[in-house]
Amino acid sequence: MSKGNVFDAVPALLDSEVFDDIVTSDNVRIERIVSKGHTSPDTGWYDQNENEWVMVLQGRGSIAFDDGTEVSLGKGDYVTIRAHRRHKVTWTDPDAATLWLAVFYQ
Repeated sequence: MSKGNVFDAVPALLDSEVFDDIVTSDNVRIERIVSKGHTSPDTGWYDQNENEWVMVLQGRGSIAFDDGTEVSLGKGDYVTIRAHRRHKVTWTDPDAATLWLAVFYQ
């Protein structure tokens, strides 16, 4: 058995995004991401081999796709990103921590 709380141990100072694996297996990975004003690098896109379902648990953020679509997410909002759909985080709240829960799967 494994027990935890995604709201525990949120760093007060975030010089960079924090990525914590919660569960990993051959077919699924669940990750907590903590952002505060962080974005993806200016150049390049995430182009993943796996599907991603991501939800904002706290805070706000925006994800852009290479086809020009942009999705704004707030508390409780989620989006499914199919494998190889190129995307990047373009904005997260600079004044408060944004907690993401990301599920990667085949």
